Amino acid sequence: MGFVAAVQRALIERYNTFTGRASRDEFWWFVLFVLLVWIAANVIDAALGSPLLQLVVSLALLVPWLAVVVRRLHDADRSGWWALLLLLPVIGLIALIVIGLTRGTAGENRFGPAPRPASTG
Repeated sequence: MGFVAAVQRALIERYNTFTGRASRDEFWWFVLFVLLVWIAANVIDAALGSPLLQLVVSLALLVPWLAVVVRRLHDADRSGWWALLLLLPVIGLIALIVIGLTRGTAGENRFGPAPRPASTG
């Protein structure tokens, strides 16, 4: 799955879907997209001297980002409640990065079939 397909799937097709599974490609491409948009918003806000754009971007991307995190956890055969690890400042982030890097379960698991590959974009 390519960058455009992953972003399209996360923002348009499954922006509020917390069921099912997300592949590593979909997850990491969307994380890159969120980081790039957030950095751009920070640069614009620094130039304008106001944190308004960063706030709007953060709120707009919060639900799609959480949905992708939960679906990625499902692909690793873990409950979406593991996303609460993000509340632990360093340890939680490291744990979720490791889970995000691990290969998902092959075939179907308790959260559904393996993520289908999408056309590259």
